[in-house]
Amino acid sequence: MLILFDHVTPSGIARFLPGHTVTKAKDQGWDTLANGDLLAEAERAGFDVFLTADKNMRYQQNLRGRRIALVVLSTPQWPVVRLHIERIAAAVNAAAPGTYTEVDLSVE
Repeated sequence: MLILFDHVTPSGIARFLPGHTVTKAKDQGWDTLANGDLLAEAERAGFDVFLTADKNMRYQQNLRGRRIALVVLSTPQWPVVRLHIERIAAAVNAAAPGTYTEVDLSVE
């Protein structure tokens, strides 16, 4: 899968997504795009998954008819994220076109 990280997604996650190609929105020059435009550009470029910590995406974007899947982390803080890396990888691996998955990283 081709995965796009937004600007707050910890880059360390990429090491735990073997077999996938990870690119940062900033590296594409898309870090200043609004969410809708960012998703449209990502789809045009062939990305399968957008990984973000922007929980407002669920309310701001209609995913109906979209080919890209959204996986949203409840926090972008690396000390928390690294404790749940297997859950994040599982959510990315299970992502299907046009779906929204929120990965709750709260400490249990």
